[in-house]
Amino acid sequence: MAKPFEISKQLVFEAYKRVKANGGAAGVDNESLAEFDQSLRKNLYRIWNRLSSGSYFPPPVRAVPIPKKSGGVRILGVPTVSDRIAQMVVKMCLEPTLEPHFHEDSYGYRPGKSAHQALEVTRRRCWWHDWVLEFDIRGLFDNIRHDLLMIALKRHTENKWILLYVERWLKAPMQEADGELKAREMGTPQGGVISPLLANLFLHYELSP
Repeated sequence: MAKPFEISKQLVFEAYKRVKANGGAAGVDNESLAEFDQSLRKNLYRIWNRLSSGSYFPPPVRAVPIPKKSGGVRILGVPTVSDRIAQMVVKMCLEPTLEPHFHEDSYGYRPGKSAHQALEVTRRRCWWHDWVLEFDIRGLFDNIRHDLLMIALKRHTENKWILLYVERWLKAPMQEADGELKAREMGTPQGGVISPLLANLFLHYELSP
């Protein structure tokens, strides 16, 4: 029986290999990568089947507080292993479409770019200018408007399953340490596989002149 969305099993397997290489903690289901591997074929088939049929709904993300050097904490949202793989499938399809549109001086969370490269460019430019402008975006991941992000995304893709699942990930609740579920009306969890790409897309339009 034909599936509504054409997503190959090989793509899901490639996404799994990238997630496995990145490591990471368990999500709300407490399933580690090692435990996921114990039923690998069954688990990957389930992800592929649900993604390609339109029936994939992300579970809540696990809230993990991380201390900040400046004081206070940053809340990471840790998806389950299965959800990280599903997000990686979308990222692998979407990233090549978005990347060419981003500014050449954008270095955060981008393939083939790093903070070290940004520092090197800054060092070279200090020979040309006698001033430096520094600013920080406070709470970027937490304050992205979902409606504006989806408008930006639709400018770059008409792929129905990408749009469907990105919207579902944006709406997935966050589970606190005590088990309480909190709805999310803004932001994309810092810690999600797809979140950095979506954040860069949002910045592309927010900071463009």
